[in-house]
Amino acid sequence: MRGLMQDHPLLISSLLRYAAQNHRQSGIITAIAPGETIRHTYPEIAARSARMGHALRRLGIQPGDRVATMAWNTHRHVELYFAISGLGAICHTINPRLFADQISFIINHADDQWLFIDPSLLPALEAVFDQVAHTLKGVVVMSDTIPESPLSQKTTLLDYETLIATEATEFDWPTFDETTASSLCYTSGTTGDPKGVLYSHRSTLLHAWSIALPDAIGLRAIDVVLPIVPMFHVNAWGIPYAAALTGASLTLPGPFMDGASLHALITNENVTYAAGVPTVWLGILEHLRKTGATLPKGLRGLVGGSALPQTLAKTFEIEYGTFLEHGWGMTEMSPVGTYNKPKPENNAMTRTEYFDHIRKQGRPPFGVDMKIIDSTGAALPHDDKTPGELCVRGPWVTSGYYKPGSEENQDIFSKDGWFKTGDVATIDASGYIHIVDRVKDLIKSGGEWISSIELENLTIGIDGIREAAAIPARHPKWDERPVLIVSREPGHPIDEATIRSALATKLSTWMLPDAVVFVDDLPHTATGKILKRQLRNDYANYLIDQQNDS
Repeated sequence: MRGLMQDHPLLISSLLRYAAQNHRQSGIITAIAPGETIRHTYPEIAARSARMGHALRRLGIQPGDRVATMAWNTHRHVELYFAISGLGAICHTINPRLFADQISFIINHADDQWLFIDPSLLPALEAVFDQVAHTLKGVVVMSDTIPESPLSQKTTLLDYETLIATEATEFDWPTFDETTASSLCYTSGTTGDPKGVLYSHRSTLLHAWSIALPDAIGLRAIDVVLPIVPMFHVNAWGIPYAAALTGASLTLPGPFMDGASLHALITNENVTYAAGVPTVWLGILEHLRKTGATLPKGLRGLVGGSALPQTLAKTFEIEYGTFLEHGWGMTEMSPVGTYNKPKPENNAMTRTEYFDHIRKQGRPPFGVDMKIIDSTGAALPHDDKTPGELCVRGPWVTSGYYKPGSEENQDIFSKDGWFKTGDVATIDASGYIHIVDRVKDLIKSGGEWISSIELENLTIGIDGIREAAAIPARHPKWDERPVLIVSREPGHPIDEATIRSALATKLSTWMLPDAVVFVDDLPHTATGKILKRQLRNDYANYLIDQQNDS
């Protein structure tokens, strides 16, 4: 016997309809120039999204078509999020920071029909257009004018505001199955070609509900949220959807993501919650120290994409009254898989224990199951000590890659159907996970494993260190030994001996790096993570070369 409940599909269009009807004073603030913003209420965003829905239909967009965006965090990008998926088409966000060959691969692989692009990003498309011209029917510049571009000689080039200007401000969004595909995001391609992850309306709404809960992002209608994480990176971690679901206002930085610009947005717009990778928080911190500025008391911030450095959390909390929280996820998980919020058993922690604990990636919300396995696939205990490969399952976890190649879906699932993340982790009795390393980043020295993440986190905690990466370098006796590549804070004279002495108080002698290499800046991926693949290639023979030179 079935329950006697109404059956309404979970569709993304319902989020915008809800926000426009019930949160009429909230909306979106977009930075359009340093110190200058433009404001739209949710009813205004809903009206503009309706206009875009009509325009997309006029362009011939059909359900299931892929419509690409290459854009910063702006109100227009949010409108496209809702309009494209609202039609039953697929919003395909493209990371403009990828290499040219990756961008062309992604557009061709997705078979995008139209592409919407911010004016400042046109050069990235111009560089690859000849390789993707056969799939794109036209390009829309997200502005009220069309700048000079060689694309005007190669394809239909329209501007956003003219496109929607004469369209109706009401749209009867269609109803369809909630498992219909809604958006497409590609991994950053750290190994091989980028891989597509295809989300559904159902998975997107369930994910938004989950992250909006108090033990995750915990959004309220009175919140003002600043997603510094780009909307082209896993849908800004789902924050635009969660904001509409709760009625929270969004403050969007556009392309202005330097420390000074972000600080101005936070203070001028009374931001209550911000989210970004460690490098953007470091940029804000450098601005604060340089200018003596402050932050609103009680500001909360999410740190994701990379491990939360303990020293960063301490500095923001103790000196600025800002509470940084750690979360973890993957493109394949929509992306949030864990969030580090306290439980009753954490109440008795000392301050030292607390700052150590918040470095953990957190615990899963309802809907995400996690386990760790050994090399045979056997489950391992949740004792906070035994490491294993982290496996996950849930309604917003991928069931396979989009249009996979012959090998892409091989060995990404355990025998019983769990997604294998490629992370090595421990899980404690309270469900908190601590990622020890990526499987490919572990350093095997003389048969013993050394965690690159532990080395990095301890190094970042040393005064004077801005960023650090530990990589395996070949060694004639021990197979591999750790080499530490670090960048210093501007003007700081810290040397290798000081770093080694500090690490020696925390690590066994055999775990200490064989060499410390100082660089001006570490390379980063298109999503702001340290590009360890490049470092592994560049420094693979560093110890052997040093030995040969001596």
